[in-house]
Amino acid sequence: MRSGGFSRLLLVVFFLAAGCAKVGPDFQKPEAAVAPRWLEAEDKRLRTGPEEGKNWWQVFNDSTLNRLIDTAYRQNLTLQIAGVRVLGARAQLGAAIGQVYPQTQQARGSVENIRLSERAPTAAPGSPTNYWQSALALTASWEIDFWGKFRRGVESADAGWAAAVADYDNALVALTADVGSSYVLIRTLENRLNIARQNVAIQQESLQIATARFEGGTTSQRDVEQAKTVLASTQATIPTLESQLRQTKNALCVLLGVPPQHLSDLLGSSINIPAPPPQVAVGIPADLLRRRPDIQSAEFRAAAQCAQIGVAKAELYPAFSLSGAFGFQASNVGDFALGDMFQWRSRTGSFGPSFRWNILNYGQITNLVRVQDARFQELLITYQNAVLRAQQEVEDALIGFLKSQERAHFLALSTAAAQRSVDLAILQYREGITDFTTVLTAERELLTQQDDLASTLGDISRNLVAVYRALGGGWQMREGDDFVPDAVKQAMAARTNWGKLLTPAAHTPPPAEQPKTLIRPPDW
Repeated sequence: MRSGGFSRLLLVVFFLAAGCAKVGPDFQKPEAAVAPRWLEAEDKRLRTGPEEGKNWWQVFNDSTLNRLIDTAYRQNLTLQIAGVRVLGARAQLGAAIGQVYPQTQQARGSVENIRLSERAPTAAPGSPTNYWQSALALTASWEIDFWGKFRRGVESADAGWAAAVADYDNALVALTADVGSSYVLIRTLENRLNIARQNVAIQQESLQIATARFEGGTTSQRDVEQAKTVLASTQATIPTLESQLRQTKNALCVLLGVPPQHLSDLLGSSINIPAPPPQVAVGIPADLLRRRPDIQSAEFRAAAQCAQIGVAKAELYPAFSLSGAFGFQASNVGDFALGDMFQWRSRTGSFGPSFRWNILNYGQITNLVRVQDARFQELLITYQNAVLRAQQEVEDALIGFLKSQERAHFLALSTAAAQRSVDLAILQYREGITDFTTVLTAERELLTQQDDLASTLGDISRNLVAVYRALGGGWQMREGDDFVPDAVKQAMAARTNWGKLLTPAAHTPPPAEQPKTLIRPPDW
């Protein structure tokens, strides 16, 4: 066959294969149970308008929190791991695309000394038994994708790439929420420490009064010992709070990608707990399907597994291949010489179609198809479960946010009353109107109410952070940015030839609704 006809044959076969049907099911987005509205949607503190999820932390109007989240986004190592996995998934897609083309292309060459047995059945009288032989050849083998096995592999890799991006976004959602929650907890612990120290000062004053009255003979030593007991008990809470504060700062340091340190420069001197806005936009439950990256990841992983059913099912059908080889061969037998290898008459070649068909596989392939289908069904249920859990997380965070506000309202009233009670008890005790037990009870109650109020104010903000986390907010901040820092890409490029895959344009998959071409040029 002439070379022109050979090329046309290859082209025809290629497009015939590209147009063949693909075995296995086409993925359809699974149905999931979604409530029409949130249970607390009627509350005036909530509204169902567009969520402020893109930069939700800005609703607290706290510049320190904004700075911490920006730092974590730039430096967090867990997020960088997720970014590198995006690159790995993109490279895996390139490998799947390469499978569509001739799977084997090899250049081979050899120079070998051959010694044949003189007593072998194939030995003819006078035939050489010891000679040199040289060969140089190109070989190729192409399994035609009649049943869509390789194109299903590209589908699966496409979905795996999209899932890796969704996992990155989910890591970013978790990161921003963890930073916000840690920051609120730090401010809460600082407030509780400040309250404990203020109560220590109040109780020290009560001890001085009790000591003075005891020395004046107007009361017993029991008042002094009771005052010391309450004071020491309050002082004992301070090391515990200091330990919790240091541990929370250490956790925040890890989120920021830095070794444990005091963070004085980043945290500043303010100890105010970030206050939530008077009204929070929460959207509707259906928004979770497009907002929550973990739900999107579950959908993409189900799509990737659906394509694997087709990959497995294609093994039930015959595989058609084109194989060919062309090269030169020579030996030093008789009047020949190894140098003759580069003469045109020394050419050798072969070309032709072939097929293989696993006819008696004893149920192996069929059961492997069933395995892939079972995994697909598992991932469909996982997706549905992820949707349900997402709604539960939002509802839990919303009820926690709203009820902690109500609790804080009553604790503010009780704290104010406890403060007035302490002032009156100390005044009456100083004047001898009441006993010291009244003072101790009032002081204990004041500390309890103030500490509970500070904790609840922190709970309000932390529950709001949990609301935004459950709504899937925060990942949008990476839009327009690359998944991997330049320093990491430079280190990877110095080790390995990544071609064009390290460019930002190669990292983000096209939108899910955009049709994807399965026959694409290779990623060299």
